[in-house]
Amino acid sequence: MSGKKAFRPKARRPRGFEDKPASVLRAERRLIEAAVKVYEAWGFDPLQTPAFEYADALGKFLPDEERPNEGVFALEDDDNQWMALRYDLTAPLARYAAENFQDLVKPFRRYQFGDVWRNEKPGPGRFRQFIQCDADTVGAASPAADAEMIALAAEVMRGVGLADGEYVIRVNDRRLLDGVLDRIGADSPETRGRILRAADKLDRLGRDGVADLLGKGRKDESGDFTEGAGLDTAGTDAVLAFLDATGGSRAEVINRLDGIVGGTQSGAAGLAALSDIHDALAALGVGEDRAVFDPSIVRGLGYYTGPVFEAELLATATYDDGQPIQFGSVGGGGRYDDLVSRFTGQAVPATGYSFGVTRFATALAALGRIDGDDARPFVIVLNVEKDQIATYLGMAAELRAAGLRAEAFLGGGNMGKQLKYADRREADFAVIVGGDEREAGTVTIKDLKRGADVAAGIADHGRYLEAQKQEAQFTVPRAGLADAILKRVNNNV
Repeated sequence: MSGKKAFRPKARRPRGFEDKPASVLRAERRLIEAAVKVYEAWGFDPLQTPAFEYADALGKFLPDEERPNEGVFALEDDDNQWMALRYDLTAPLARYAAENFQDLVKPFRRYQFGDVWRNEKPGPGRFRQFIQCDADTVGAASPAADAEMIALAAEVMRGVGLADGEYVIRVNDRRLLDGVLDRIGADSPETRGRILRAADKLDRLGRDGVADLLGKGRKDESGDFTEGAGLDTAGTDAVLAFLDATGGSRAEVINRLDGIVGGTQSGAAGLAALSDIHDALAALGVGEDRAVFDPSIVRGLGYYTGPVFEAELLATATYDDGQPIQFGSVGGGGRYDDLVSRFTGQAVPATGYSFGVTRFATALAALGRIDGDDARPFVIVLNVEKDQIATYLGMAAELRAAGLRAEAFLGGGNMGKQLKYADRREADFAVIVGGDEREAGTVTIKDLKRGADVAAGIADHGRYLEAQKQEAQFTVPRAGLADAILKRVNNNV
């Protein structure tokens, strides 16, 4: 017999990946269900694409164009082709639309939700795997299609229980910033990309941080240095003035921007799109309180070609110490007319909306707008007599057939330990059938939530036991088990 010690791997999660408990998974599922209900009502059809795409299909639209081989998780297939886990759901949609272009009914309207993976440095609230939920229209060039996406985003906010005034959709057009860059002579694609990434960080870094990134560069708190766009003072001021041109009605923002970018071809195109979007939003009933025009919204990804927007939560919750929790942007989207054309060689207009499910669900849970608990009452049938387990399993099945959540306890231990298990599972009721109940043809039901309420107000043990029997425990005929629990749930004892 070998004396070599058996290898035991350390139980640990890879950095940037998370385990999700039941409450988180249920909250995410309810958010997805609410969004899907809106998407279906607006005529979008579901689509599922695989987790892996060929890496060249992602191309230059990886998250960081300066590190294109480090932004995704990739592996080489047995035919020497590189595959990568999808970075988002938009690039796979573009591949699907190109591959099936001749057979698609256009405009093609689809929604999809699923995991995406990003090989980036993880941090607080920044994971390498998370769920996205998207809706897109492929084949519609009109700004009305962009307006519909903006209205769709606003409707999702309503659909998850937010009231008007607790959210806002902030809208811009990337061509407006292009007009500014044309005016200051920022012609290099590399410089333009850095300016876009800098502007997209306005809400996180503030005006001074963006100014640094527009100029020579910025060193963050960890000491890492990000090279800037290299603009001079006049160029930096021009970009900042554009980002500041917000506030007031949508018409007022358009007029203000006209004085900044109206004399350029790109700027004029962006202004015309915003004007059309404003008219379409008004027709869709999306008022000025639900969607505003904001030049600071630029969206960091390089594939956007026209209107862009972000869905922002205005409602706040508080931490345990009373400090407010600011949620900020929970989703966004825009027009990306060049993404499908990478495959087809012909212009294919497209626009879409996407939100990160985990971030949005966490915010909604903090606001009390979404619940991570199963709404159905939860019943545990105790395993009082070990030779009666088949009977207890049958009772649990009977309760489930009546619409309740139910399980028969399958572990070991006495009744006290089983009741502790029921408490830890946050069960609503425990069902007890021992020898006395079997002979009498009855069942004893403990209302665990009522029992907790009773216990909170009684210190004396004897009074506690008596109160439990009178208020939190009752006996009914065996045949009336499910009905008795349902009546109790409905306060119809």
